[in-house]
Amino acid sequence: MNNLHPVNPVRTFIRNSLQQPNCPMTRILIDCERMKYPTTGLYTYCHALGTALLAKAAEELCFYLPPKLGKHFGSTPAYLWQHPLHKFYMPYGKQLDVWHSTYQTTPYRPRNSRTGRVLTIHDLNFLHENKSDAKKKKYLRLLQRNVSEADQLVAISEFVKQEVLQYLDTGNKPLQVIYNGSTVHEFPGFSTPAYKPSGPFLLCLGVVLPKKNFHVVPCLLKHNDLELVIAGQVNEAYRQQIMQEAALHGVEERVKIIGPVPDDSKYWYLKNCHAFIFPSLAEGFGLPVVEAMHFGKPVFLSDKTSLPEIGGDQAYYFDNFDPLYMQQVFESGMHHYQTSHPEKTIISRAQSFNWDRTAAAYLSAYRSVAP
Repeated sequence: MNNLHPVNPVRTFIRNSLQQPNCPMTRILIDCERMKYPTTGLYTYCHALGTALLAKAAEELCFYLPPKLGKHFGSTPAYLWQHPLHKFYMPYGKQLDVWHSTYQTTPYRPRNSRTGRVLTIHDLNFLHENKSDAKKKKYLRLLQRNVSEADQLVAISEFVKQEVLQYLDTGNKPLQVIYNGSTVHEFPGFSTPAYKPSGPFLLCLGVVLPKKNFHVVPCLLKHNDLELVIAGQVNEAYRQQIMQEAALHGVEERVKIIGPVPDDSKYWYLKNCHAFIFPSLAEGFGLPVVEAMHFGKPVFLSDKTSLPEIGGDQAYYFDNFDPLYMQQVFESGMHHYQTSHPEKTIISRAQSFNWDRTAAAYLSAYRSVAP
């Protein structure tokens, strides 16, 4: 990896910019350090936003990345390679005009206080999770530090914006909502997913943690022959809780927790599921919901946090998780879906969340804070 030395790319980036005095160009860094975790929503967010920005930006872009990812966005942009010591001292980037912190509690920040800083806040989910008051205060303190240092704040949903205003001191700084986009990679003809159900199935997609609330879903398998496929990085203790709940309903043989899946398998599950179920208790946005709606699927969501904002009138909602009540909502929702055929309006809603629109909004935010 000698060709990925952390100094040269940014020096070249800055030197080339400064050699064009008659044609000054804004220099923007996108902090993609969290892409070191490849199965997370932040990885998807940074990858999709960076790709969309490259297609639209007239400005010079630089990506702050873990060295192991290499030139992830191609040879056109510049790169600054992340190092843990940068948490304490950032030796590069004095000539950067804008620094976009894509991770809300990031310890990485620009060296030059004159660099305009945009901070994206994805959620305050820790307030809705089973955490101690001490941990909640710690997370709020870390987030407040970045909020105080930012020039422009971005929330990924109106729900997150209102929580920011309630729990943090924004100092009357600009705070705007920029929705995430959604890109579903399609694999026409693909028919061999990691696990192939033998018949109709319900789909849950996301990191398998208690906040996703997937353990309430097995009750929907009663009085039918449906399977339940749960795909995503698995917390083993929570897997046991899900299977214990399935056993209570006598449906454990039809609950399949299959772990992370590649894009081709995810595409097949989204395209072929009978319905998408997402009863999450804490979401800043809810990307899997948009991905399922991309295929016109019926989506059944909790009415918590940001999910009603994302699903809108094109989703069905659980306002509590009593098994009999959930079964009634599911049966009535499926009846409505099968008789009214709302696939086109569901797809239209999904298409309203697109990365081209998201990138344009971020470029406007960058330009607003550039010196």
